[in-house]
Amino acid sequence: MKHNTAEVATVGSDYLGFIFYEKSPRNFEGVLPVLPSEIKKVGVFVNASLDFIMNKINLYSLDVVQLHGEETPLFCANLMAEIHVEIWKVFSIKDRFNFNELTPYESYTDKFLFDTKGKEKGGNGYTFNWEVLKDYPSNKPFVLSGGIGLGEIPAIKKLLLSNLPIYAIDINSKFEEAPGQKDLELLQQLKKEMNKT
Repeated sequence: MKHNTAEVATVGSDYLGFIFYEKSPRNFEGVLPVLPSEIKKVGVFVNASLDFIMNKINLYSLDVVQLHGEETPLFCANLMAEIHVEIWKVFSIKDRFNFNELTPYESYTDKFLFDTKGKEKGGNGYTFNWEVLKDYPSNKPFVLSGGIGLGEIPAIKKLLLSNLPIYAIDINSKFEEAPGQKDLELLQQLKKEMNKT
């Protein structure tokens, strides 16, 4: 699959994600272009083995490992003992969520990522009920994901004014012309709108 990674890097993202999951239409294989040093590379994995993850970290010099499957706290602990990059654990939400699920992961992750629960492992194209996040009990920073498009910017700005430790927003399908092909004009518009006060 063709990705326009080098072009996307010019828009000024802080992170770029690369999906290493064969069932994904965005599965990344091949050679990474040279990216600006300030852009961090996120590898997205779904129930991958420790060896597979280690291989991709070494091959692509990943800065972050994003775990999008049913990885256990023990797996995260073993991973943290082996690698020296950040670990982000994904949890899927729709209309409610038991935040007690996070507790066993607190010591073995650097950030949480909250995505929309749907039939796909990510890329479902719609947001979950962000009201659920008002009950977030942790101080650990989290990434907001799931169906975010330009239409969600006002709600995101409102959420950023809360006391929630929102670290970043993760955008994907609503900024694509095709899987792996980001729309640069939409990305530039997103940045412009987010920078407006």
